Amino acid sequence: MGIVEEAHNIRVLGTGERIIILNHGFGTDQSVWKHLVPHLLNDYRLILFDNIGSGPTNPDYYDFERYSTLEGYAYDLLAILEELQVESCIYVGHSVSGMVGILASVSRPDLFSKLVLVAASPRYLNDVDYYGGFEQEDLDQLFEAMKSNYKAWCSGFAPLAVGGDMDSVAVQEFSRTLFNMRPDIALSVAQAIFQSDFRHVLGLVTVPCHILQSSKDLAVPVVVPEYLHRNISSDSIVEVMTSDGHLPQLSSPDIVIPVLLRHIRFDIEA
Repeated sequence: MGIVEEAHNIRVLGTGERIIILNHGFGTDQSVWKHLVPHLLNDYRLILFDNIGSGPTNPDYYDFERYSTLEGYAYDLLAILEELQVESCIYVGHSVSGMVGILASVSRPDLFSKLVLVAASPRYLNDVDYYGGFEQEDLDQLFEAMKSNYKAWCSGFAPLAVGGDMDSVAVQEFSRTLFNMRPDIALSVAQAIFQSDFRHVLGLVTVPCHILQSSKDLAVPVVVPEYLHRNISSDSIVEVMTSDGHLPQLSSPDIVIPVLLRHIRFDIEA
């Protein structure tokens, strides 16, 4: 096993010829795809991995400078594809990893046949003629809460993000993976995500994009997928699902998994 495979806890599953990359978002790990994976094993080869900084990875691999911007994760993604000699893949990215996939595809469009973006946002801060959902004051308070008592912040943030109460299985699962992150790394990752702005990159995208979004999402307002659709230069399609929360593949699998499968299996008609 190479250093890239070891660092990212890479798993390759399934028997199909076409390759699917599943990339998780902030505060989770590859287990967030547990409801989707069984439906793909017979038809695809799946590559799952953990982003550096997530709970299951060795914190010694986390480089605060490298991961101060999302480009660091895009470089990691391209390194994984090179290590596994992937020449073309369907990429499924949740939350921040949606933008990571966009960045990687702009650099190497030949490696991606399609991007499936779940709850992705190019910018979380509001701006002139743009609604991202947060003011800088909101983010400053979020970062301060993470600094002062990370465990307490996790307990409050998990149900808000998932859209359920503390007793729900999905909230407990997200709480577990949030708790597993080292607090200083979690803060660094959150700052890199919430302070990012990649609106200028959307016009460079040439890979077809399937944009999926919950109708209610604490982190990503429902207007954001329409913004992506209007500004991505490649063919794109939007579907707003009846699910609640920022981790719908975990909290509403009965709704979300059929939608994901449909977008994975079918291409946008020209």
